[in-house]
Amino acid sequence: MKIIHTAGLTIAVMMGVVGFSSTASAAGDAAAGGGKIAVCVACHGKDGMATADIYPNLAGQSADYLESSMKAYRENQRKGGMSAVMTPQATNLSDEDIADIAAYYSQQ
Repeated sequence: MKIIHTAGLTIAVMMGVVGFSSTASAAGDAAAGGGKIAVCVACHGKDGMATADIYPNLAGQSADYLESSMKAYRENQRKGGMSAVMTPQATNLSDEDIADIAAYYSQQ
């Protein structure tokens, strides 16, 4: 592990790992993800553009970010904001479902 000291901050960086491991998620199948977004469309739209200002646009977001966010909702690790809506939606999604949906929206 490498320790970096900058402007009073100490940051631990493990070799080859910054935030996400390259093996932390498999690349999703965007085509398959398009068939799994029926519930998502109500708030995030088919094209990833939110249907109302209170929902985030997902189009073009990083697949890694979308995947980690949905997994955090699924594991009840994300609180506040829209977690009361998102946690139940993510609860029954498999890792493959999440990767596919993330791939789909990241490519919109």
